[in-house]
Amino acid sequence: MHPEIVRDAPGDCPICGMALIPIAGTGMGAGEAGDTELNDLARRLRVGIALTVPLLVIAMAPMLGIGELFGLQPRERGWAEFLLGTPVVLWVGWPILRKFWLSLAHRALNMYTLIGLGVGCAYLFSLAGIFMPGWFPPEFREHDSSVGTYFEAAAVIVTLVILGDYLQLKAMGQTSLAIQQLLKLAPNQAWRLRDDGMEEQVSLEAVAVGNRLRVKPGEKIPVDGIVLEGMSRVDESMITGEPIPVAKGPGDKVIGSTVNGNGSLVVRAERVGANTLLARIVHMVGEAQRTRAPIQRLADVIAAYFVQFVIAIAIITALAWSFFGPEPKFTYALVNAIAVLIVACPCAVGLATPISMTVAMGQGARAGILFRNAGAIERMRNIDTIVVDKTGTLTLGHPALTDFATEGIAQDEALALVAGVEQLSEHPIARAIVASARARGLKLPQAEDFEALSGLGVQANIDGKRVLVGSRNFLSQHNIDTQRWDEQGEAWRAEAKMVVFFAVDGVAAGIAAVADPVKESTPEAITTLRSLGIHIVMLTGDSRRTAEAVARQLGIRETLAEVLPEHKARHVKRLQSEGHKVAMAGDGINDAPALAQADVGIAMGTGTDIAMESADITLVKGDLRGIARAVVLSRATMRNIRQNLTFAFGYNALGIPLAAGVLYPAFGLLLSPMFAGVAMAMSSVSVVTNALRLNRIKL
Repeated sequence: MHPEIVRDAPGDCPICGMALIPIAGTGMGAGEAGDTELNDLARRLRVGIALTVPLLVIAMAPMLGIGELFGLQPRERGWAEFLLGTPVVLWVGWPILRKFWLSLAHRALNMYTLIGLGVGCAYLFSLAGIFMPGWFPPEFREHDSSVGTYFEAAAVIVTLVILGDYLQLKAMGQTSLAIQQLLKLAPNQAWRLRDDGMEEQVSLEAVAVGNRLRVKPGEKIPVDGIVLEGMSRVDESMITGEPIPVAKGPGDKVIGSTVNGNGSLVVRAERVGANTLLARIVHMVGEAQRTRAPIQRLADVIAAYFVQFVIAIAIITALAWSFFGPEPKFTYALVNAIAVLIVACPCAVGLATPISMTVAMGQGARAGILFRNAGAIERMRNIDTIVVDKTGTLTLGHPALTDFATEGIAQDEALALVAGVEQLSEHPIARAIVASARARGLKLPQAEDFEALSGLGVQANIDGKRVLVGSRNFLSQHNIDTQRWDEQGEAWRAEAKMVVFFAVDGVAAGIAAVADPVKESTPEAITTLRSLGIHIVMLTGDSRRTAEAVARQLGIRETLAEVLPEHKARHVKRLQSEGHKVAMAGDGINDAPALAQADVGIAMGTGTDIAMESADITLVKGDLRGIARAVVLSRATMRNIRQNLTFAFGYNALGIPLAAGVLYPAFGLLLSPMFAGVAMAMSSVSVVTNALRLNRIKL
């Protein structure tokens, strides 16, 4: 609620009095300080209920016509109420009384100021009635000269407030549960390879950047790194959400805490400790949960004056009843002033925004959407235009084999031969073909007499066959007819694909196409964004032909191609000047200025660090569908906050006049402090319960 308050130990906020929430990633998790306070409140709540229920029955017995069941006279009943109510007020309510005192000591009036005043007045009045009944005028006394007490009102209010605090703390803990579970995913130890090749098991803290680590089958990968040796499949579902394990080999990146499959890997540590992706996710969510949304400013302004306003209303209520109320005037004045103080507790107003934001960020984190701050959630609701970079955002961001056609030879056999030659080349097209062959599980044959001709192609002997791979001109120079494949090649080029011909023993055997393919999730993401009423603009530095081919494939109507990196932010600014609320999605260093210029910057988690640092939202999975999910979550969250504020202000707008007694002259209706306590507690419970509904949103 007040993110500027930070301390190194559990405690209460000196401004609002609410419990401080452990910052994710500090080691002070829900299982330590958070659970200790929650368990303490649960203990106090159990004792409060056990004592308050019989206290309430005894106090209400005469009004319910069952007073004779207890056989207690008014004075005896008062003493029974004292014995039951005092532990509730002084022990069960001790956290409340402490916060009340701190609010006075810090000169920061808050909801506990109102609760403390109400409970304190009711309890002290009742104590005086028990021990010093002679202080009261005759009209305050029963037939046996005893004075009516309000121990039951004080006890019920204390128990209800403790219940509210318990529910709030539990709800706040639940919102960080996903983050705490993420922290537990990291392994504690790693197998480090020494210079002599021997393995040693060390703690994760002892691993340094550059260390070589052995990851055995079934083990968790300890840090972010690069595969040096071995082949395996890695389950990355905890980061990407994809259930199918990903093939990994030399040169591939691996993410800490993901699970290795059946193969053994040697990994070079690239990021350790707080720099790993998992640690950064935890840090970003923890930081974001402590920020304020602009909409909270309204609640902050109101809360700044609310307590003083309510105390003034309570004083006016007491004076009005003292001068104009019926007898006993003092009793009516005290009871109604206490009711005003209790019913007007602003805890629901204070919770309305932060509880929804915290739940939303936890929900977003589970869906792979990391909000840098609460303001990003609020701004995302109004976005009407999404500017997307092509490479790495709409597409995978690296060349891949997209098409492969053969004649007179089986596809797998042909691909193995082509990849066998290309594995000796460093060209990006060659790497894409080799990666595709390995992904299919093909065994690559050994090539001999390898020869590369710059800009044309490569050739080599494999198992007694002469294999040529390259451009049409390269094959033509060797008197190989490619006419059979020319039409198909032109069709693929129209789709902005790079075409490679290959021949076996002097005969054109097939054709392959390599391109930066569109991500499988991109078409669905584009369709979903359109259904949300969002206009999509593709912005790229690639050639117009390539950009328009991708735009046609995805149905994107507005394309800005051949844009220099320094001009991307200029185009975003132009759209903003036209009145659009713009979100920019990108993954590279060249996207950083545009991400910072946009109303909401969205970085692909598969991109560069500087892009993520410049963005308001990071999509961990690098999946464009995350933008649509972020829009849905943002709109639901802001709708939820408005509902919460309606609940909170609605309770106060109805409750304060009712507690002050405005209906008494016409209808003879008054709001008992006990029912005021119920209303106050229900306002907080309704806000917390409504906020938790965000966990059920389908993203």
